[in-house]
Amino acid sequence: MPQSKSTRPTQRDIAELAGVSITTVSHVVNGTRPVAPETKAAVLAAIEETGYTGDVIARSLVTGGTRSLGVAISLLANPYFAALMQAIEREAALAGYTVLLADTHDSVETETDTVRTLRSRRVEGMLLTPAPGDGKVINELVSLGVPLVLVDRVTMRTDVDQVGVENIQSTSALTEHLAAQGHRRIGFVSGSPGLSTSEERVLGYRLGLGRGGLSWNPELVASGRSSREGGAEALRALCGLPEPPTALVVGNDSMMVGVLHEARRMGLKVGTDLAVVGYDDAEWADLVEPPLTTMAQPIEEIGRNAVRLLLARIANPDRPTETRRLPPKLMHRESCGC
Repeated sequence: MPQSKSTRPTQRDIAELAGVSITTVSHVVNGTRPVAPETKAAVLAAIEETGYTGDVIARSLVTGGTRSLGVAISLLANPYFAALMQAIEREAALAGYTVLLADTHDSVETETDTVRTLRSRRVEGMLLTPAPGDGKVINELVSLGVPLVLVDRVTMRTDVDQVGVENIQSTSALTEHLAAQGHRRIGFVSGSPGLSTSEERVLGYRLGLGRGGLSWNPELVASGRSSREGGAEALRALCGLPEPPTALVVGNDSMMVGVLHEARRMGLKVGTDLAVVGYDDAEWADLVEPPLTTMAQPIEEIGRNAVRLLLARIANPDRPTETRRLPPKLMHRESCGC
């Protein structure tokens, strides 16, 4: 049925023009059931003829691509992820791509559902901050040949592109800095177990102790579970030791919020009673009193690199995989007691 320029075509119009049912059009557009090749060709021809744009999937069937990228990330796991998302969107827009965001809540089950939802929208590639787990979602995406880049949490895998920050040497530097100020009992608030960033920062903390002439003491490490509440609980546990730490390295900004609130509740003055340094460098890090000494992640660079790697993978699926580690920057302020 010919359409006037003022009338937006619908699936019914596509069905009438192709001589099929609306249900058949829906199956072709959404890929919910196999359709005979000649029938599918008729539907696609009708979509192209009418300029039907009611569904991003329908456009992708005709053009061969949605010009969209999927991002599966836990927005609640770390405040810095919101800034990372902004960097990703800016870089994608420069290349003419839109971004579809799905929050994984750092749960394997939710991650599986959100990734499959993004795939159903026919995104051309995927950026994923993997949840703690066995890598099932990554395995599925790799086996299906979905262009994929892991962001922030770099794994030991060599079959997928990855972008993240350098964690070991940088956390070592934070620990060494506290040791250089004369602290002999330096505590560490670690992130969620099973995360590569958590494991690497614990390793960096241990390395920094050794370089500072101190011995590893597991009682000085408390898991903050990468959350505000966990950070508060970790500080209570460490301060409850017979000989509490005099300095603390905190693994991310979410836990740092909990640590600072709990320190205030306990009457501890940061920078005087307890030296504190952290990882991530939230935008408020230099606004609190005292301003926080942190290791700042290059968020813009991580976002840009992730999008560029993904677009390169889309353009050339057979290119060698890359893992990019970007150096953070020490922001020396006053919470370390200097």
